[in-house]
Amino acid sequence: MKLIFEKSIPGRGQDIFPICDVPICLPKAPHRNTKPRLPEISENEMGRHYTSLAKRAHGVNDGFYPLGSCTMKHNPKINEAMASLPGFVNIHPLQPPHTVVGANEIITELENFLCEITGMDAITFQPAAGAQGEFTGLLLIKAYLQDKGEFERNEILVPDSAHGTNPASATMAGFKSITIKSDAFGMVDLDDLKSHLGPKTAGLMLTNPNTVGLFDTHIMDITRLVHEAGGLCYYDGANLNAVMGIVRPADIGFDVIHMNLHKTFSTPHGGGGPGSGPCGCKSFLSPYLPGLTCKDGKTYTRAEKSIGNLTGFYGNFLVNIKAFTYILTLGSKGVPSVAKNAVLNANYMQEKLKDIYPVAFDTTCMHEFVISLQAIHNEKNISALDVAKALLDHGMHPPTMYFPLIVDEALMIEPTETESRETLDDAIEVFRDIYKMIIESPEIVAASPQTTPVLRLDEVKAAREPKLKYNFGE
Repeated sequence: MKLIFEKSIPGRGQDIFPICDVPICLPKAPHRNTKPRLPEISENEMGRHYTSLAKRAHGVNDGFYPLGSCTMKHNPKINEAMASLPGFVNIHPLQPPHTVVGANEIITELENFLCEITGMDAITFQPAAGAQGEFTGLLLIKAYLQDKGEFERNEILVPDSAHGTNPASATMAGFKSITIKSDAFGMVDLDDLKSHLGPKTAGLMLTNPNTVGLFDTHIMDITRLVHEAGGLCYYDGANLNAVMGIVRPADIGFDVIHMNLHKTFSTPHGGGGPGSGPCGCKSFLSPYLPGLTCKDGKTYTRAEKSIGNLTGFYGNFLVNIKAFTYILTLGSKGVPSVAKNAVLNANYMQEKLKDIYPVAFDTTCMHEFVISLQAIHNEKNISALDVAKALLDHGMHPPTMYFPLIVDEALMIEPTETESRETLDDAIEVFRDIYKMIIESPEIVAASPQTTPVLRLDEVKAAREPKLKYNFGE
């Protein structure tokens, strides 16, 4: 397929503006010496070009999308309709509060919903993504500890199975990241945790269920030990989809949390739109929350000891509208049913596959499970990457690969609650067909994909020598 620059014909275009009949007044500012080299193409050809590109993309609307803990699940269209209402899209954050009473009311209601789901006392909607929500939570912890004069507490404990954003966020917030080992059952190793707790402990970052899809059975001991050492407990909400409406993070000892509205609460993310990573906390941390809020419908106020701003006002407001719609649609009974069905679907697939694909931790899982292809790789020289590429030939998006890092040749499979049993059965059959091919004709799997518009790429070269601009034949 040609690039749009390769389709460009000098002089061709699609503008229909008449010749300007008034003086052109440009500000006295630096101007380009030459025109930008934009593609010159007709409207007809441009429409065909981008439609062809769209047909090459695979998303959750195209087929099964078991994308690991990112929870790339169905985005109900009613969410988009509500977020497109003129009363939401045509307002401005700098309007006087009395002109946006409805918008502020929705934010207040959404805060109440999320506080009820998590057990927290206050929520800020400023963070524009999950990673920024993590960063916010750590800044709250830092502000609280320093306000108490405990400047020596500069260590954040992070399990070795954690998302990579955890140690990165801790470092950005000025903490030192300390890795805690997992035990033989995929849980936090309590002895290793105890050995790292001390006067320098600021807190612990933990995902529960964790990234191998297991709910840590020692969670009450973990949070108790951290608190006894003087630290705070941070809940990474990436896997909240598995327990929402059933387990509240605050009730199992967590002090602060971020949530991915662009994951658990069904709003698009990644290439599908902006995210939202609100941060919730217990009341003793609320004086440090960022941003402005309007509780009375009349004036905006800032928390007493606010850490400042992460973004403007309520972050990505329209994403919040989508999540609000989703929760209203589900209701109090629907929220826990989402978690239950996510867990049911994951366990169904695990049971149907574990006889041929070894499960990293062979026990009842939560919303996702991790298989290890290390034995298959040793015997047949077929890697997790090869299996992921083979899935493409069956019209299925690959699951997360090589994560978590504590599992060799890992594939993380998360079907989510919106997939039907028929879809799961089809996916299971594909995985079993690929396994049969590994045994009988491994060279075919190693050469996958064969039917996609773009075949096996040199991913190392693409990462090290990316071509980021068109050279116009120069």
